[in-house]
Amino acid sequence: MSIRQNPAPTRLPDFGNLGVMLRCLLGVNLLALFAALARNTALARLPEELVELAALVEPPLIASVVLLYAAGRPLARLPYAAALAAVMLASAALAALFMALFTPPGVPPPSPLRAALWAAAAAAAVLLYFDLRHRAFSPALTEARLMALTARIRPHFLFNSLNAVLGVIRSDPRRAEQALEELSDLFRVLMAENKQLVTLGEEIALCRQYLDLEHLRLGERLRVAWDIEGCPADAQVPPLMLQPLLENAVYHGIEPCTEPATVTIRAERAGEEIRIVLSNPYHGENAHHAGNRMALDNIRERLMLFYDLEARLDTEAQEGLFRATIRLPYRRGGTA
Repeated sequence: MSIRQNPAPTRLPDFGNLGVMLRCLLGVNLLALFAALARNTALARLPEELVELAALVEPPLIASVVLLYAAGRPLARLPYAAALAAVMLASAALAALFMALFTPPGVPPPSPLRAALWAAAAAAAVLLYFDLRHRAFSPALTEARLMALTARIRPHFLFNSLNAVLGVIRSDPRRAEQALEELSDLFRVLMAENKQLVTLGEEIALCRQYLDLEHLRLGERLRVAWDIEGCPADAQVPPLMLQPLLENAVYHGIEPCTEPATVTIRAERAGEEIRIVLSNPYHGENAHHAGNRMALDNIRERLMLFYDLEARLDTEAQEGLFRATIRLPYRRGGTA
């Protein structure tokens, strides 16, 4: 799956995406607010008018969002002009129906025709916003942004990995040679375009190679606990999502320890959501905290590029542990 959410040539938003649904609700409510302000003649009545307008607007608006969510895939298969017309007609029909049958008591009902025209205009305005947003965040710009974010990870990874190899090149030349082969395999992945989602199994394999290299440098000080049996390996995830978190865990959690310490990786599926938790020892704020925050912000932005508001990265530090929790929708490998 590409970072582009909508297949060409249709530029309709993905109405199943949480971010798109929230923007639809917010956009129409802003239009309703502007309409209330435009027709208001006495500020004292503005709160009452807003309540009346909300009673008229919210039910058909919510119904429209639900309908578009259900009809998202059929709409995506239509030509763009036909899809636009279908969205506007559906919004107008729902607004007229609600005005005719479900007008709240005590609220002066507008005519169904007027409600339909207003709904069609609001739908057109929201679709225009998404079209402009699509053009502003075009695939080329988005992919360039993703490549820039990915490139930030590579120097840190290369530096740490080469240090690990240098640490054993004299004492165990065979292991150093094997490590260089592993490093070559890892950088073959890192040098890919990385604008496509990969499977969780592939991401875990990359992380295991990284941790093998870190074992060269840290030895028994680094212990790793895997708990991933409850998560399907075919789940699609952004490339290089876990390795930077593991790098942070080793750098901030394991290296300061004088005794062996453990990095724990848990992954599970809960319904249609994948939940991944990485935890490591926490030693409080230090001089490298800014770099850690930059890496976390990097991953958050990459999750946003792939999933909009449907994925998130949360962190917490308590009881001597630092936890990073990633939640993202479950999508099987090979599916859109």
